[in-house]
Amino acid sequence: MTHILAIDQGTTSSRAILFDAALRPVASAQEEFPQHYPRPGWVEHDPADLWSTVAATARAAIEKGGIKATDIAAIGITNQRETTLIWDRATGQPIHPAIVWQDRRTADTCAALKAAGHEPAITARTGLLLDPYFSGTKVKWLLDHVEGAHEKADRGELAFGTVDSWLIWNLTGGMVHATDATNASRTLLYNIATGTWDEDICKLLGVPMSLLPEVKDCAAPFGTTRPDLFGREIPIFGVAGDQQAATVGQACFHPGMMKSTYGTGCFALLNTGADMVPSKNRLLTTIAYQLKGQPTYALEGSIFIAGAVVQWLRDGLKIIREARETQPLAEAAEEAQGVILVPAFTGLGAPYWRPDCRGAVFGLTRNSGPAEFARAALESVGYQTRDLLEAMRADWGTDAQGVLRVDGGMTASDWTMQFLADILGAPVDRPKVTETTALGAAYLAAMQAGVVGGPEEFAKSWALDRRFEPKMDAATRDAKYARWGKAIAATMSV
Repeated sequence: MTHILAIDQGTTSSRAILFDAALRPVASAQEEFPQHYPRPGWVEHDPADLWSTVAATARAAIEKGGIKATDIAAIGITNQRETTLIWDRATGQPIHPAIVWQDRRTADTCAALKAAGHEPAITARTGLLLDPYFSGTKVKWLLDHVEGAHEKADRGELAFGTVDSWLIWNLTGGMVHATDATNASRTLLYNIATGTWDEDICKLLGVPMSLLPEVKDCAAPFGTTRPDLFGREIPIFGVAGDQQAATVGQACFHPGMMKSTYGTGCFALLNTGADMVPSKNRLLTTIAYQLKGQPTYALEGSIFIAGAVVQWLRDGLKIIREARETQPLAEAAEEAQGVILVPAFTGLGAPYWRPDCRGAVFGLTRNSGPAEFARAALESVGYQTRDLLEAMRADWGTDAQGVLRVDGGMTASDWTMQFLADILGAPVDRPKVTETTALGAAYLAAMQAGVVGGPEEFAKSWALDRRFEPKMDAATRDAKYARWGKAIAATMSV
């Protein structure tokens, strides 16, 4: 058994990547699925789409790799986090479409809980803030709004899970209801200090404990697949939420190491080791990974719109046909115009946490056109990243390492990565394997299967593709970032 199958279930598509024993990608398959927007601010997925695309891409990757299921030592799963599902334990049927992490329908619930003074205690236990982003208030909404759900949940007939749990349930034919510590830490229901579901918070939100999955390490036995799926049972040995999997894939195993992933959103994590660092700057305290029962903590900053701003240029404004067209447009833009785009399409994430905000554009002139919009869109990602890193350094102090490791689709744009280095005033390292999310899941499964060694050995295999050094002078950098700050303040004042 010489291969590892990584399942990477994302917000807009599902992918499967087959890795060899040296954790080199050898075959992959990807399939998009539709997003559903039933009301303004609501975002849903059909749970059947999540499962069917995962099953199809996994089979396709195995076929493309020219191997048999008997050649696969283990499966690793990584997934979009916070997206919330509840299903019937007897039938396996969801009681409602999945509520996606971007969904803002529980903003009023979060506001009411804040007004009642619950946020400090919840933050102290979970490391999270009261925001619709997290799963807990989504679970409450489902139980409150789906007829009969509370009664069924009280009788133990329903199961809650983030996407990893939903996939494990389906892969194992309903035999395993489990999650890992990283996904649990994003639910608003998990006490990251004690490593247990928090009964007080569950009671506050009206969530029966019987609804919740078993929590395991990131590298652990999560059951085996149904034999009819791939021709034989394959063990599931690794699970981590997508940003934590990317942290593992980037080999950020030492305190002070930072990574930032650019997908639909942008998520920066700073490894704080065994220290659960409370944030004074509205960052999240979370579990980076958990091995052999020992959690490693991180500070995390979440930006809701990163790659999605390029999709908006394509699908909303229709000024590009493909993402790669943004780079030549940005290069052609008239820099002196200084157009600033605040892409708060679904609110502002860290460090502002304003779900009520909406996007805004500043500095438009009669000459502003597609090039200026493209440049402003790409620059917005750099500005938002600096917001996160400024907050991280304030919380963590000077121990944060100066180099930022980056991954995700947007890192293919040299222009964007150079601007990121410029506005941060720090080096940006892009690895040779930019699909670090899937790589992290593959590594966790491979380690549990005994195919590869421990974290230090894996870290030696991390390879640099290119380092982007800052070229912008300090005065220009500070002036541009100050204008961004004014644009953010104006956006939040509307």
